[in-house]
Amino acid sequence: MKQRLAAVLAADMAGYSRLMEADEAGTLARLRTHRIELIDPAIAKNEGRIIKTTGDGMLVEFQSVTDAVRCAVEVQQRMKRRNSDVPQDRRIEFRIGINVGDIIFDDDDIFGDGVNIAARVEQLADVGGICVTAAVATQIADRLEVAIEDLGEKALKNISRPVHLYRVGFDDTVLAPAANAADGKRTASKPTIVVLPFNNMSGDPEQEFFADGLTEDILTELSRRHELFVISRNSSFVYKSQPVNVREVAEKLGAQYLVEGSVRKIGDRVRVTVQLIDAVNDAHVWADKYDRKLDDIFAIQDEVTAAIAATLPGRVEAAQRDQLARTKPANMAAYECALAAKVLHHRSSVSDNAQAQALIDRAIELDPGYAHAHAWRACILGQAWVNCWCSDKDAVWAQVNSELERALALDDNDADVHRILAAVNVNNNQLTTARYHQERALSLNPNYDLVVVQQGELLTWLGRPEEGVEWIRKAMRLNPHHPARFWSHLGKAHFTARQYGEAIEAFMHLSAMDHVQHAFVAACYGCLGDDIAASAHMKQVKALAPDFGIEPFLATLHYTQESDTQHIREGLIKAGAGEIVSTANDLEKRRNLG
Repeated sequence: MKQRLAAVLAADMAGYSRLMEADEAGTLARLRTHRIELIDPAIAKNEGRIIKTTGDGMLVEFQSVTDAVRCAVEVQQRMKRRNSDVPQDRRIEFRIGINVGDIIFDDDDIFGDGVNIAARVEQLADVGGICVTAAVATQIADRLEVAIEDLGEKALKNISRPVHLYRVGFDDTVLAPAANAADGKRTASKPTIVVLPFNNMSGDPEQEFFADGLTEDILTELSRRHELFVISRNSSFVYKSQPVNVREVAEKLGAQYLVEGSVRKIGDRVRVTVQLIDAVNDAHVWADKYDRKLDDIFAIQDEVTAAIAATLPGRVEAAQRDQLARTKPANMAAYECALAAKVLHHRSSVSDNAQAQALIDRAIELDPGYAHAHAWRACILGQAWVNCWCSDKDAVWAQVNSELERALALDDNDADVHRILAAVNVNNNQLTTARYHQERALSLNPNYDLVVVQQGELLTWLGRPEEGVEWIRKAMRLNPHHPARFWSHLGKAHFTARQYGEAIEAFMHLSAMDHVQHAFVAACYGCLGDDIAASAHMKQVKALAPDFGIEPFLATLHYTQESDTQHIREGLIKAGAGEIVSTANDLEKRRNLG
């Protein structure tokens, strides 16, 4: 037996028996997922060692008290975010207790007073909370920026003496010790929006429920968008059935934008009107109306909610961009820097990408804990990597993965984090992992055009291009001002589905094509037997990529079906790609000989 000083973390799942009785298989599956994705990696990252597990709990040893608390904070923070859209009665939540003292180690187990106290302290922790002993609190007071609440001395079961306990509070800035006080200060000035209760204009009491339900659904859907700060229902419903002064409401609730609308029943139809108002400038930003047949009022509610939730963020972002044009970058807050970086990223040029990198770096400098900015730094660097706009591709790729790891640790309920993780895993040909992150992104934000279009891309790689076309077209409907690359995704999906005319039409929407897009168009014409058009596009491929070769090109694609890979190989051969590569190789040989 060995004895040494160590920190012991005891964790226990609240309501385990109740959850197992209600849904044994589902509870075990969710608990296993939390272990694999969150808890075990957090322990490993903070140099902990799992000593013992039970069905609903575990004992973990740490050599550092600060590592133990940092691990506990990360687990509880991220579990809180994971549970944000889970019904209360199905949530998996933990209590955590931490103690430091002499521990006896014997046969990969631990014993002693220090272990017993940790287990008893855990029982007094709040659900989703952390409770620590005075010895732990003393050591972390000057090392971690956490709130510590004195609970006084408590009698613990089977412990003869009272033990002084503290509750650890935490927020989004406490995953690691801050280098200075400014590091913990959040500066992401997201646009704040309030959705006022929709007015029932029909006089039909049944429509009152519809109007309130519609308002609540819109609130819920908008709250999924991490780029918006949405005022809660409790605040907005204070103004139900009251005359509203836009400026006064906005000032009182601290909102920049207001959404208001009305519901009117006309015969067997229902009409919903909605408008977005910039309260600061007292200007109408956007308005629309939805006229539907009153067959299924709940289906209408879902349809209108989806349409509004899909459209509003884009209109808010457009309004923000207009303001951004009048703002000097040096004065931007983190959110505004991130927004400007995204706009530049979508332009897809070398110079715009460089500016986007500078702005997203500034956003993270202003707010190191801004998960959305870390995700977009990965996306912007990924664009540079894909297009070879960087001198050291290995270093940039490592940074992409590092940024995503940081973003996921800060907020694993951000759809962009999972969207970009899905894209990275597609690039690594790890499509099973990509599917997990893509489905997670869709569940977090089903009306986000970048997530929806990526679903179409993924389905195309998986050999389901007809479904991919549907998803890509849906993304185009969600965002009529979508980036030009959506047409490229659509063209590739149509080609994979052997729909060559539709593929060519999609690619023709691009004002300029790169060598990859020209290659797909050449393959389309090759499959159609149009040698002249195929040859013309292969010449463009040669001009843009003199070293183009069929096999290296195919290696950049991510088809899971060999038949799809063979399909584009045959299309390129019919287009004369083999001849062009031979000519290029001959020229290279002549240059070397000369």
